[in-house]
Amino acid sequence: MSANAGTFGNVGAAENAGTLVGENKHPKGLYVLFGTELWERFSFYSMLALFTLYLRDPVEGFGWTAAQATTLYANYLMFVYASPLIGGLIADRITGYRKAVMIGGFFFMAGHGLLSIPALWAVYAALTCLVIGNGFFKPNVSTMVGNLYPEGSHLKDRAYNIFYMGINIGAFLAPIVMEIVKSYAGFHAAFAVAAFGMLISVGILWYFKNHVEQPDELANRKLNRETEKANTAATAVDAPPTGISDQERDENPPRSADQSRQDLMNTVPNWKRIMALIVIFAIVIVFWMVFHQNGSTLTYWADDNTAWNVSGTISNSINAFWVVTLTFPLIWFWSYLDKRGKEPATPTKMAIGMTLTGLSFLVLWYAATIGENQTPTAQQLATGEFRINERVVTNLGAQGVPKDVLDKIVAAKDADGKNLIYGVKFSPKADAATGQMVSGEQQLMTALNTVAPGQAAQYRDAFLQRAHLFRVSAFWLIFAYAVVTLGELMLSPMGLSLVSKVAPIHLRGLLMGGWFVATAIGNKLTQIGIFWDIWLQSTFFLVLAGMALVMAVVLFFLLKPLKRAMPGV
Repeated sequence: MSANAGTFGNVGAAENAGTLVGENKHPKGLYVLFGTELWERFSFYSMLALFTLYLRDPVEGFGWTAAQATTLYANYLMFVYASPLIGGLIADRITGYRKAVMIGGFFFMAGHGLLSIPALWAVYAALTCLVIGNGFFKPNVSTMVGNLYPEGSHLKDRAYNIFYMGINIGAFLAPIVMEIVKSYAGFHAAFAVAAFGMLISVGILWYFKNHVEQPDELANRKLNRETEKANTAATAVDAPPTGISDQERDENPPRSADQSRQDLMNTVPNWKRIMALIVIFAIVIVFWMVFHQNGSTLTYWADDNTAWNVSGTISNSINAFWVVTLTFPLIWFWSYLDKRGKEPATPTKMAIGMTLTGLSFLVLWYAATIGENQTPTAQQLATGEFRINERVVTNLGAQGVPKDVLDKIVAAKDADGKNLIYGVKFSPKADAATGQMVSGEQQLMTALNTVAPGQAAQYRDAFLQRAHLFRVSAFWLIFAYAVVTLGELMLSPMGLSLVSKVAPIHLRGLLMGGWFVATAIGNKLTQIGIFWDIWLQSTFFLVLAGMALVMAVVLFFLLKPLKRAMPGV
């Protein structure tokens, strides 16, 4: 955190808990909120890292197919990213910020606690609590950061950068801890640990409440600077604040410069500015649809098709690692270009970001083609893993496996209604009775023989070849995450700030809400992951890459009119 390291630990003495500290020193309340947010994000991303794999697990979970798990994941994300609109409004009008954050924290704890109960009703009750908790917690803890500082403080942007690092440290640690806990104690114990993380978060805020209550009054809850509004809204949805994009790096720009930029913007007709923002909203929808595959299809890819000795849970740490690693080099790069008068305009950065997003999925497309072109050897079949899904059933039918056999495989369920074969992953494991290792191949064929005795053996080679889960190097996934994270940092930080600068004053609130709605729609569209078990993985990645690259091309074509509609940004 080189850009902020000098201010991070430089906290001076204050006259009392609520008094703001010196001009170049951050108040203690920032570190209270940093710790509060770090542990809240730890619990939030713990749940996301586990969720879809938990739904698909046939033992501790519910044996759902990828399509079923992805659909619920997409609906959850949609509501989570829309909830700050309502939670922020309630805090402004009724509860106040700290109380809203505390309410949200208790809903979060209840949600994670419910997930530790092995019942489907508990899952839906938990998701409801988590959505409510996020609505109360996220926008208001972000607002409290801004309220620690007086109007015009040049430390605010730095404070949001520090706060954003807290988000990503929590997001990085969560999947690693969940991988360890899950491997030793199972999913439900891991969800309980997530609830404990939330307990720490609420405990920090309650114990050190004096450090954040008084500044709330001293700032008089003023959120008049549009950049601060954008930063508050950005961190409410885990997007980088404006400082990460090197936008408005001048910490104390002359008022005349701000006024001249606004005067220039006011020369553009309102309809042109609104149309420009609609284009940006369309970009945002596609970006989040592609980017937030990380909790569903990219987790499936990491779990089934990546050659490492961990589950797909751990892959959810990779994005946060790259955010922490790449953020400050990117800030330095924009500053370097800015000093030479070559820093790209915001629309250009967003077009480059969308291009990188598409390229990241081309990396995964290439990796998938490598795996799909492999013919599994006898050794790989003997030690490998297997899953029969819709794509495999279609291919087996084309190879002559009778439809009645395939129908029996799809329909086979246990007493609890969980699939016995369809969608189930057969991995090498120790036999509960003897302690001896049983290969995935043996487990699959045993299961097939129970539903289609005689016929399973007849088509043994077809079953094994088609259901085998290929593995490719982890390099491809890690590299793809590096590329998409760079795209995120070039696209996401500018969006909310752009809305605040471009939107006509009388429509600013409506259009800021439009950003959240576009984000929610994009997250709902992550449901494109229902095709994961239908298409080849290479086809799926290519479709996502194509969508992102088409939007990038559209944006590049529209750069000139966008710059005319948004002068000075």
